[in-house]
Amino acid sequence: MSRTAFYPGTFDPVTNGHVDILKAALALADAVVVGIGIHPGKSPMFSLDERVAMVTSMAEGLGEGVGGRVSAVDFDGLVVNAARRVGATLLIRGLRDANDFEYEMQMVGMNETMAPDLHTVFLPASPSVRHITATLVRQIASMGGDVTPFVPPAVAAMIARRFPG
Repeated sequence: MSRTAFYPGTFDPVTNGHVDILKAALALADAVVVGIGIHPGKSPMFSLDERVAMVTSMAEGLGEGVGGRVSAVDFDGLVVNAARRVGATLLIRGLRDANDFEYEMQMVGMNETMAPDLHTVFLPASPSVRHITATLVRQIASMGGDVTPFVPPAVAAMIARRFPG
């Protein structure tokens, strides 16, 4: 039996924290589908195509054969519906701190009511990346700061093209 995990987020941009959680998810599942959320009320820094390229690069950066176990899809609407569409039985959620935990516990309750067959797995971020957020990366980049410690090299290059410095 193949186990598919769904890892949702906006990935705007992909950070080293996302890479950390993806590595952990790959240890639990045969395949991980990265769900790139589209929110009509938000204006992302990067287009959907650019974020898909970031996810592809993130997977390829994890080593030989890993890229074939990771795919990316876009979704709008409920995470549980997107997870069902790709045949996932696991929903991956990364946790950085207690605030994340409190919010995610509320989401688990709602998601389990709507999709009892979908099991949420909390993966704690490694201490070395726990402080990284895509929001802070966007802020640093927009102010001309160096984001290379916080994102994979391919993402840093995309950011540098967006904010030449």
